[in-house]
Amino acid sequence: MISELNPGELSWDEVDPARHPFDSASATQVVHSLGPARRVPPRPNAPVGDGSWEEAALWAWADAMSQALVARYGRWALGWRWSHDEGDFDGGPVGNWCCPPDSVTTPEETLARVVAALCEWREWLESLTGWFETYPLNLADIENERILWERAARNLILQVTDRTGGGSGWHRHCHQVLTWYLSRWGVAPAVAADLVEQAIGGRFQSWSAPDTVLVDDVAEGLARSLRPDDGHIPAAPLPDHLERWLAVRESTPWHQAPDGGGDAPVVPSRDGAAEDIRLWDAAVDPARAAGLLTALELLRADAARGASLDFELLSSWQQHVLDTPHPPPFRTLPAFAKGGRERYGIGPDTRARLDACLAESAADSGRPLPLTARAARAYLDVCFFHPFDDGNARSAFLALVFVLARAGVSLSEVSLLRRISFQADAPQDCLTLTRYLDLHLTETRRSAVAPAHPSNPLVTPPR
Repeated sequence: MISELNPGELSWDEVDPARHPFDSASATQVVHSLGPARRVPPRPNAPVGDGSWEEAALWAWADAMSQALVARYGRWALGWRWSHDEGDFDGGPVGNWCCPPDSVTTPEETLARVVAALCEWREWLESLTGWFETYPLNLADIENERILWERAARNLILQVTDRTGGGSGWHRHCHQVLTWYLSRWGVAPAVAADLVEQAIGGRFQSWSAPDTVLVDDVAEGLARSLRPDDGHIPAAPLPDHLERWLAVRESTPWHQAPDGGGDAPVVPSRDGAAEDIRLWDAAVDPARAAGLLTALELLRADAARGASLDFELLSSWQQHVLDTPHPPPFRTLPAFAKGGRERYGIGPDTRARLDACLAESAADSGRPLPLTARAARAYLDVCFFHPFDDGNARSAFLALVFVLARAGVSLSEVSLLRRISFQADAPQDCLTLTRYLDLHLTETRRSAVAPAHPSNPLVTPPR
């Protein structure tokens, strides 16, 4: 499980300035041209925590701005929010942004902060490139270069400590920068991350800059650990993360999922799905939000009539999500996600296998599972079958909402479900998602205005 917007997950290939052009002189114009720039949420003239605050709108707007910047510049731009100390992502090198409650003020000031933070993050990446190039690493001659590498590691640790202030979480970015350096000079990224982890060994702490002795010890240990063959990874067949998901799916103890307070229908105090679409998706693009809201209305009607969940039903909603003239077809080629880190295969029976999996989202008295398990599993099925050429995350979210709605349940909040990415071959992610659902369902039931009723337009009990 990773946050799709977390800069701590970025690789060197994703941030390398040489691979991703950027013109700081035009940054202001670009930022002001993005959809979220036209919808900066108003800041109440009241203390934080006052009842007039809509903090969810502020965070959703910042997420939308990140999404828009990534679409324009690439994933490297996610770092604009990586502020010092306990900001949006904890322990970053950016000083021009803190967090939405503090940094969102008037539209003019807010957008100026976005531009300044983006440029500051880019300047940091470019300065790192300068340090990397100052200490070139030749794995083939590593025995003669260990002193050079040790010096490089020491200087990079000190640079990160100074830039982050050695505050909360600073060591995570230090780990990342050292990994980037090794990756830049040909060490396989997974090997680089392991070597850095072994060298640091948990000795760097939040709110504590390392002393000289510790820095030297970590740098020396890292230099000693490098081997000439660290840049080579044995050739392996292309992975099929769909098959990995199906294996995880089969072995997951879904019956252990929390039950969200049971399967009884409930009317939430607010329509969490629609509200999130209006806050986040509309900030990215009003047309995107309009399509999702139309699909949401259709899926609730389909749930009310007790429709079966299958690819055809998903495609009927996806036509509105993607604004296509016809329901989009099932993909015909292997699909990729997470920056190419996951690959989903394709075969003549892939669509039929998806339909068989989605059919298990219905309640089954013979093999009863908690509603949280059935909804989470359907969500992950859509993610990892990846049936469409575009918009699969939105389709997965709609599938989850449909499974809940068919049971007469709607959520008052969905924030834990939409900005998190799950991994196909990570068994723990399955029950993590069910726990997130349980949290939202429990809160929904706690604040519910009334039990569901057939006349309620939001939630209708199953037939």
